[in-house]
Amino acid sequence: MRIHFIAIGGSVMHNLAINLAEQGHQITGSDDQIVEPSKSRLEKAHLFPAELGWFPDQITEELDAIILGKHALEDNTELKKAREIGVKIYSYPEFVYEQSINKTRVVIAGTYGKTTVTSMIMHVLKKMQVEFDYLVGAQLEGFDSLVKLTSTSPLIIIEGDEYYASTLDNRSKFHLYRPNIALITGIEWDSFRTVISSEDYFEQFRKFIESITPKGTLIYNKDNASLHQILEDTKELKINRHGYKMPEYTINKGVTSVSVCGHDYSLKVFGKHNLSNIVGAYTVCEWLGVKRNEFYHAIQDFKSSIRYLEFVASGNGSVVYQDFAHSPAKVKSSIHAIKEQFPAKALVTFIELNPYDAIEEDLMKQYKHSMQESDHAVAFVNINSYKEKNITRSLLEDHLAKAFDHPSFHIISDIEKLETFLESFRSNGYNLLFMSSNTHNGVNMASLADKFLKEA
Repeated sequence: MRIHFIAIGGSVMHNLAINLAEQGHQITGSDDQIVEPSKSRLEKAHLFPAELGWFPDQITEELDAIILGKHALEDNTELKKAREIGVKIYSYPEFVYEQSINKTRVVIAGTYGKTTVTSMIMHVLKKMQVEFDYLVGAQLEGFDSLVKLTSTSPLIIIEGDEYYASTLDNRSKFHLYRPNIALITGIEWDSFRTVISSEDYFEQFRKFIESITPKGTLIYNKDNASLHQILEDTKELKINRHGYKMPEYTINKGVTSVSVCGHDYSLKVFGKHNLSNIVGAYTVCEWLGVKRNEFYHAIQDFKSSIRYLEFVASGNGSVVYQDFAHSPAKVKSSIHAIKEQFPAKALVTFIELNPYDAIEEDLMKQYKHSMQESDHAVAFVNINSYKEKNITRSLLEDHLAKAFDHPSFHIISDIEKLETFLESFRSNGYNLLFMSSNTHNGVNMASLADKFLKEA
C-alpha cells in the first residue's frame, strides 16, 4: 500500500509509519514540527520529510490511504486536498482496527493504570514466546517500538484511551477497536484535568463496553466504585463479565509477595495499584489460555518502566523512587505504598507542581492532607512563572502551606536550591519519593538521587 501520514511526528504516528515501512508498504509523511525522539527515529528509517510543513502536492490519487494525526487541524491544506480528491482517510485507531480485523483484539482501558496493565500482559506473553502485535502509549522496557502490526500475528494487545481519534472524528479512540476482550482498570473523573463533564466522561466508557464484540469478554476492577453504575447500565449486553480485585499480599524486608492458591510469588513492584493491575493482567492472560502458575512465575521479574513507583537508585540503606502525580488521590496512595513497603524508614516526598495549578485555590484544596504520611513534604514550584502576576514567594508559601496543611512543609523554587537541599539532607536514614506530572523541569533524577544518597 501507498500510505501518507499527515502529522507523522506524533509518538504513535511515527512508530506506526516505521512499522508499516518495515512491513513493505510505501510510506511518506509530513509535519510542521518534529522533535526528539521522533526526529532521530524517522531519520534512521529514511522517513523524515525533506522539508517541514504541509505540501498538498504530495496528496495524489495514487495514494491508497491517508493516516491523519491529531496534530493536524481541519483546515490543514493536505487534508483539504485529500478530501477533495477522495483519498481514503483514517485516524490511526481506525487503521489499526482494519489491519487487525481478523485478530483477537485485547483492549485495555481506564483512567489510570492502562499502560501498566498493558505492559504486564506484554511482558508475560513475551516471556512465554507467544506471538502478538501491540499498540501502547509509552516506551516499554524490552520493546523497541510503541507499535507492532503484522499480517501474521493472531493476537493484538492495545492500550485504548478515551481521547478523540482525529480532527475529523470526535469519537474516543477506544470506541474504534471493537475488542474481543476488554479490560477497565477503573474510572475517575477529574474536573481540573478533564475538559468534558463527568456525565460525558463516563458515557465514553459505557460506549466502550457497548463496542465489545458479541459474546466477547469484559474484565473489570471490582474495587472501583465508579464502575458499578456503568456495569448496571450495560447488563443487558450479551457479553462475558469477569471481575477482579486486590490479591492477598505480604511485605517482608522491603519485598512484596502475593499469595495465589497456596503459593507465594515475590515481586519487583509494590503498591496496591500495581497489585490490582497484576490481577487484571492475569485475568486477561487467563482468557488467552495462560495458566495461573505460568503467569505468576513470569510476572515476578516485571519492573515498572513508565514511572509508576519506578526505582531510581539506592545506597546507605535508603531508596529513591519517582512517580507520576496525576491527582491528590494518586499522591496519597503512592506515599502510602512507599511507607507500607518500608515502614521503618522516614520519607521525604517532593511534588512538582505546575505553577498555574499551584495558584488555583480550589485545586490546591484537594491536596489537603494528601502528603500527611510523608515525614517531610516539599513542593517544587517555578516561581519565575509569576513575574507578571504580582505573586510573591511569601504569598505562594502561605497559600500552599495552608492548602497542604503538613507539619513539615517546604517550598523550593529552582533546581539549584533543590540540589542544595538534598546535599544537606544526605539521606540520613530517609527514603525519597519525587512526584511530577511532567518532565521535572529539566531535573536529572539520577543526579538528584546521587546527592540525596551521598554519605555525610
